[in-house]
Amino acid sequence: MTNTANAEQQRLDDDAQRTRNWKRWGPYLAERQWGTVREDYSAYGDCWEFFPHDHARSRVYRWGEDGLLGICDRECRLAFALALWNGNDPILKERLFGLTGPEGNHGEDVKECYYYLDSTPTHSYMKALYKYPQSAYPYAGLVHENRQRGHHDREYELVDTGMLDESRYFDVIAEYAKASPDDIHIRITVANRGPDTATLHLLPTLWYRNSWSWGRAGERFHAKPSLTADGSYRIVGAHATLGASVLELSPASGGEEPALLFTENESNTLKLFGSSNASPYVKDAFHDYVVGGRTGAVNPQHTGTKAAAYYRLQIPAGDERVVLLRLSSGVPEPSAGDVFAERIGEADDFYAECIADPLSVEERRVARQAYAGLLWSKQFYHYSVQQWLEGDPVHPAPPATRRLGRNSEWSHAYHADVLSMPDKWEYPWFAAWDLAFHMLPMAMIDPQFAKDQLVLMLREWYMHPNGQLAAYEFAFDDVNPPVHAWAAWRVYKMTAPRGQRDRVFLARVFQKLLINFTWWVNRKDLDGNNLFAGGFLGLDNIGVFDRSKALPMGGHLAQADGTAWMAFYCNTMLSMALELASEDPAYEDVASKFFEHFVAITDAMNSLGGTGLWHEHDGFYYDQLHTDDMHTPLRIRSLVGLVPLFACEVIEDDVIAKLPGFRRRMEWFLRNRPELGRYIAYMESGDAAHGKSGHRLLAIPSRERLVRVLRYALDESEFLSPFGIRSVSQVHKDHPFVFRHGGEEFRVDYDPGESTTGLFGGNSNWRGPIWFPMNYLLIEALERYGHFYGDDLTVECPVGSGTMLTLKQVAQELSARLSRIFLPDASGNRPCHDGDPRYANDPHWRDLVLYHEYFHGDTGRGVGASHQTGWTSLVVRCLDSLASSRRPNNTYRASGRQSVVTQAIP
Repeated sequence: MTNTANAEQQRLDDDAQRTRNWKRWGPYLAERQWGTVREDYSAYGDCWEFFPHDHARSRVYRWGEDGLLGICDRECRLAFALALWNGNDPILKERLFGLTGPEGNHGEDVKECYYYLDSTPTHSYMKALYKYPQSAYPYAGLVHENRQRGHHDREYELVDTGMLDESRYFDVIAEYAKASPDDIHIRITVANRGPDTATLHLLPTLWYRNSWSWGRAGERFHAKPSLTADGSYRIVGAHATLGASVLELSPASGGEEPALLFTENESNTLKLFGSSNASPYVKDAFHDYVVGGRTGAVNPQHTGTKAAAYYRLQIPAGDERVVLLRLSSGVPEPSAGDVFAERIGEADDFYAECIADPLSVEERRVARQAYAGLLWSKQFYHYSVQQWLEGDPVHPAPPATRRLGRNSEWSHAYHADVLSMPDKWEYPWFAAWDLAFHMLPMAMIDPQFAKDQLVLMLREWYMHPNGQLAAYEFAFDDVNPPVHAWAAWRVYKMTAPRGQRDRVFLARVFQKLLINFTWWVNRKDLDGNNLFAGGFLGLDNIGVFDRSKALPMGGHLAQADGTAWMAFYCNTMLSMALELASEDPAYEDVASKFFEHFVAITDAMNSLGGTGLWHEHDGFYYDQLHTDDMHTPLRIRSLVGLVPLFACEVIEDDVIAKLPGFRRRMEWFLRNRPELGRYIAYMESGDAAHGKSGHRLLAIPSRERLVRVLRYALDESEFLSPFGIRSVSQVHKDHPFVFRHGGEEFRVDYDPGESTTGLFGGNSNWRGPIWFPMNYLLIEALERYGHFYGDDLTVECPVGSGTMLTLKQVAQELSARLSRIFLPDASGNRPCHDGDPRYANDPHWRDLVLYHEYFHGDTGRGVGASHQTGWTSLVVRCLDSLASSRRPNNTYRASGRQSVVTQAIP
């Protein structure tokens, strides 16, 4: 057994220094390539109809591949995944099934039970589980029942069909352990959980992505590769750039021998379109062979571009079968001992260091699976917009409408990278603001990957030449909250303990963010008055109108969140500039620019036209509807009014003292613009031994306004749920916001679960549920306020309880409530699982955790995409905060602090 203490960290270091390519192979295979924009060549952008699930087994993908519990290399040239058949299904199970957007009563929705159980950052060890029913999979029933249900009904899930009752299913576990970067041991365990003997047809499948059928040459368009049998237990591959690959097989643990099957990864055009096939051996041959019994469907010469080892496993009740395979470059690593045991031990040691103490066994389980989901959600993403617009030479030209349609103004975009995805089934394409949140937990385990991803989103083949960041595949030009700078700044600071601060990284992102900031100022400040109208800002249906479209009555919205996001952006850029200026005085000038711009935005937010976007009577920030000379506040108590709390930054005097140019400019500004000085609070601290130092707080709300807004946020009849902060106040349950115009009624109700409106697609809901990203930003903001105010400021939490907490303690309370979503209660129920008794009582379910897109505002039930472990993996940061609060001497003390002064102090 090797010394495991720092083995995974050494692999990370080797990969970062490019001495060994430990990340060449990983879970980069999509879970859904069908139904995506990049595979859509229709006239009107109907991606669900153009490439449906029923075509996926027979039709070659242009831009990627998908598979079940699979892996591929970082360019998705060669893929490995599982195919299954229970003897009853109408199709071979090669990929996860789910409903399209139009089919689901709440939009697209995967209808499978699968779980990411473990992964190290280099994917030296990986483990995932799929639960496969032993009865015929109810494809048609799931579609039919969900189509009958409306927006007010719950979604109809696989567990509701009865298919998994009496444990009549197989647990299929895939594990991967790397002996070297190009030598991967594979262990597939199939357990029969049911009461009777059952047969599973298992086909571990290896195939090349089709890059040869498009009439193109050059980068990523390789000559046709090949897979060939080499005896009964070896499949040998040859590829122009990947080189040689060998899949070694063995009998199953029950003695079952594999049969080798071969075909081509080519479309079955006869089946799909009625035209003759170029080859008699096509993509769906294994389906025809196993399910249809057509022995002539596969190539008897044992060659092709797609191959499988076919095992028929008859498994007694409660028993299991194990299949061992090995995928290598043909030069396998000599290994003495059990590679799986070694890598599992190394993974345990790695996470023992990464997951903070003291945490309970269940808390550590939640953190470990959250990291697993984050790492399994990496995916190779390929999309050249120019080629997509043009079409391919040997295929029908795209319709003329494409040239003026979706993403047509992003022809510079060329993406061919491993990216962190929100959810590889429901959102199998990058979303820039999701990715920014992913990188905080990612930085805790793989700092280099976190930094590389943040830089990548700003590169010239991602960012638009005008400075806009691409939002997501369905509309690159949609507008998401500008959180990229914040994520880069946080990752920069988080990764410092492992070495010197990476100022090259900080300077790289800062220079590009300057361009993006300018885009925001030029495009989204419609009246030039520092009040911003950013669009829907990623919060989908949070407003009374679809904020991504023109308003029905004309005019525009001055957005409380849009404006606050820009103040937040300013503050973050200011902090970055001050950090860079500590070694390069040239940054002092731009620091002054962001300081003054922040003050100007804050002034507009609080004072323009008298009160800005602040409503003095309510004590809350609201969007304002601007039509002609009318400025009407839209008095919806939602996250829109809490975002202004995010825009706060504490600047220490000792930092300013080292920057004479910035200090002089700031002091001149405060002396000559005294009406703006009220937005900079100052506090002295220190003692006789060390003298006094000062802290400046740049924040949108004054102390008094901060406390007033927090009275809403911390009231359990308003925003505060047992499981975090709701996106809309519960007060709107009995008092909906109603706006009438031109005979139409627009309203916002408290809607704590799935969306009951189709606004903005209807597959997510910001009218009451709990969302991790916004909760986390509030937690961080409260920590900054707590650092500034210390024990001098306490608030009642919850409101009406009589318990007074510092703001740091409030942040810890919110972290605890968010963590509670995933932790079992006294009866073993995790709120995220909505009381399903399997997760509380069944030993094959109770340790499994799902990390949904968002959570019910009252019960904590998981809602939306079921595997959005991207930003929901922020729970590991919450658990880290809890661990910190339990350590000795954690209590925050601000000895020597003096009272706050809320005017400018030179």
